[in-house]
Amino acid sequence: MNLHVVAYPQLSAADMERIQLCRKEHNSLYHMIGAHFTLVFSVPDMPLEVFSVEVRKQVHGYKSIPFTFRCAVINRDAISGHYDAFLVPDEGHSAIYKLHDQLYSDKLAYQHRLDISYIPHLSIASNSDPLVIKKIVNEWNAQPFAISGTITTLDIINYENRIISTVERVMLG
Repeated sequence: MNLHVVAYPQLSAADMERIQLCRKEHNSLYHMIGAHFTLVFSVPDMPLEVFSVEVRKQVHGYKSIPFTFRCAVINRDAISGHYDAFLVPDEGHSAIYKLHDQLYSDKLAYQHRLDISYIPHLSIASNSDPLVIKKIVNEWNAQPFAISGTITTLDIINYENRIISTVERVMLG
């Protein structure tokens, strides 16, 4: 198994449609996974039951996280070298960041990539050409926007053979 933890945000229908239209045109993962925050990245060497118990233990007592996006930013992916357009939350940023760190605080600590900065985000586009991504970021930021939502659940997903499946959903209080 290749386990991850993601959060599919609750958004208004109009905001989700805007995000998904951009993702459909510019994000190669659009057909594989919905708009999401990744909180735990690839863990290929831990049994599902151990992983699941650890995730539930680490999020025990966590409440739902409200957030608001007001800006798109460009980011260079440290692994692929591609460039991404991210929606990064203004409100909720620190709560998402702290949840990410909490998930890596014990049994998953050996998997925490400290050489890559964690930026809470929802990816809307990816391309090898930074100018393509900069254009998308500029289009998003040309007019003020505020996309508010909530993270209420975390999904433990398995990614194998280019197929993503949810194996467990964990509710936040």
